[in-house]
Amino acid sequence: MTDDKDVLRDVWFGRIPTCFTLYQDEITEREAEPYYLLLPRVSYLTLVTDKVKKHFQKAMRQEDVSEIWFEYEGTPLKWHYPIGLLFDLLASSSALPWNITVHFKSFPEKDLLHCPSKDAVEAHFMSCMKEADALKHKSQVINEMQKKDHKQLWMGLQNDRFDQFWAINRKLMEYPPEENGFRYIPFRIYQTTTERPFIQKLFRPVAADGQLHTLGDLLKEVCPSAVAPKDGEKKNQVMIHGIEPMLETPLQWLSEHLSYPDNFLHISIVPQPTD
Repeated sequence: MTDDKDVLRDVWFGRIPTCFTLYQDEITEREAEPYYLLLPRVSYLTLVTDKVKKHFQKAMRQEDVSEIWFEYEGTPLKWHYPIGLLFDLLASSSALPWNITVHFKSFPEKDLLHCPSKDAVEAHFMSCMKEADALKHKSQVINEMQKKDHKQLWMGLQNDRFDQFWAINRKLMEYPPEENGFRYIPFRIYQTTTERPFIQKLFRPVAADGQLHTLGDLLKEVCPSAVAPKDGEKKNQVMIHGIEPMLETPLQWLSEHLSYPDNFLHISIVPQPTD
């Protein structure tokens, strides 16, 4: 992969200032102060909120505490989506800090998966990585790794260790020199305006004539409504990691540098702010 290590580092260390507040109907024995945290964009809510849980549990009776879940402006937050994706999709046009409400009751079974432990997060994460490598290398790279390499990827993410994670992950970002990129690009496109959770299709990084496909090419093919006509008004923002990459950016470069740790490009299509 091309050596833009600063980009990888900037992506990894992206943070979202967040204010956690206990839901007003939760029963407390004393007032629960809000809790502030810098959330890592590349991680998962259930992986980085132990301190939040402990903070609010101190104000509650043990019998009133069941599984913790989070909500933003009425929308339950999916723990198996990376934090940066949740923010871009639901809150990118709102002021910081991001105001998240904490619940310990009335778990929304229809909207959220249960997360009994960090093992559930690890299982989901490794399953995504394996799916991404099936698309990129027919699973050859991830299958040739040892169990300890898989563990190092997971521990690198869990403990926020950039070098530990990338020492192994760089192997997943390589491809034979005679090819111009991966077999297919692992991506998911999310929109708040549709019931469908996300769009995911097979898409090659290189066209039949050898030209590199761009982000714009991908959107035109799989989500044309996201792209403004040449003379038309821009109605949407296309966001990855809180920025709007140029539509001319090669998809292969984006996949190598702006993928989340699960090796997917998580792309949010959000309405253009009207301010």
